[in-house]
Parts: sequence; structure tokens; C-alpha cells
Amino acid sequence: MRIDKLLANMGYGSRKDVKALIKKKKVAINDKIVKDSSSHVDPEDDTVKVNNNIVSYQKYVYLMMNKPPGYVSATVDDRDKTVIDLLPEKYQLFKPFPVGRLDKDTEGLLLITNDGDLAHQLVSPKKDIEKTYFAEIRGKVTENDVEAFQEGIVLDDGYQAKPAKLEILQADEYSEVHVTVTEGKFHQVKRMFEAVKKKVVYLKRIRMGELRLDEELSPGDFRELNKEEMDYCLSQKKS
Repeated sequence: MRIDKLLANMGYGSRKDVKALIKKKKVAINDKIVKDSSSHVDPEDDTVKVNNNIVSYQKYVYLMMNKPPGYVSATVDDRDKTVIDLLPEKYQLFKPFPVGRLDKDTEGLLLITNDGDLAHQLVSPKKDIEKTYFAEIRGKVTENDVEAFQEGIVLDDGYQAKPAKLEILQADEYSEVHVTVTEGKFHQVKRMFEAVKKKVVYLKRIRMGELRLDEELSPGDFRELNKEEMDYCLSQKKS
């Protein structure tokens, strides 16, 4: 990797800023002053210093976000703000992206990373990664609905969804439920309830696999994954 690209990715400014540092003899590779910004470096074997401070290279970033409503799960969008817009520049430098999608008005757990291999494993239909949502439903959810979800709801386009788990937390004119699915069709949870003549009025993802939404994260807040969460992600990446 070029030294100017590495340092730019690590937040030392633009390529132009890095070239200025190199011109001032502020950058060293294995204690040798760098003279050429196109010099190559192996971040895993070489020691890079800026102003005599060691640069700890980080290839990937893994963030848990409590997605707020009103933001789209994308890296760029012509009309709406994206979840990436909520990140400071030091994380945006990694060019991260959301793993899977949450609807614009849906809240909750969203993993953001630049690790494409992990993202592929977590969203692959073959993996059957469970995703659990808390939902508020207009209409009384019944045991018949629980059975219908378990058998596999037929959506409005004729597609039969995979069996899903529906847990009734409160059943009334407005019901509260947990629903767990293993796939992610467009507006799937909302369409599943529409198929049983009910309407989702609030939806929040609280779990994806073994990743659970940190309850201390307010909508729009995020943090890096802890060791236990990272161990789970790395196990999925290897499987």
C-alpha cells in the first residue's frame, strides 16, 4: 500500500496533506525518513511513524448503530440523509457501509463496516441469520397469527415467506410483539402483518444473530463492537 494512501485512510488528512508531512520529513518507515509519497509500505510488517509517533494501522471498522427514523440504509442518496452521514470523518475515511437494510422509518440495530466478507456472510440467505424486531401493531394479534407466521406467510406478490417466530407481548386494539425472521425481503415484516389484516405502526430491530442492540445507544448513536461481539462476527466470517 502507498504510504500516502495509508496515512490518508488513517485520518492524517488528504493525500495533499500527507505529501506536505512527507516534504517536512515528518514520516518514517522502519525509522527511515520517507522522501517519496508513493513509497510502498506493508502495514502488517512495517513500522510507520508520524512526528515520531507510531501509526497503528486499522484495516476494518465495525460499528453498532441505533438507526434513527428518517435516515436511509445506504452510503449515498440523492434525496435523503444516510446512516453514514451520522458518522464523523474519522470513520467515514474507512468507506463503511450498512450491513443489510432497515426501512427509512424503521429504527434499531444496524451493523456498519467496511468488511465485505463479513457483510456477505451475515446477509447471505444460506446462513439463515435470525433478525428480531419489536413492533407495535394496529389490531389485536392472536394465536392464529402466531401459527400463520410459523407456517410461512404468503406475501402480496405470492411469495411464501420462510417460517417466522411471532411472540405476543401485549394484545389489544394496539398490540406489541417480537417477530423473528431469517430473510430480508422488501418491507417484509410490514407485508407479513398486512397479510393478516394488520398494520405495523412502529418497528425496531433489536437483534441480528448474536448481536443485540445496546440499550444505552440513543437513536443516531453508535459505538465500536466490543470483544464478545467481534468474536461472534469473526466466527461468522470464518464459517
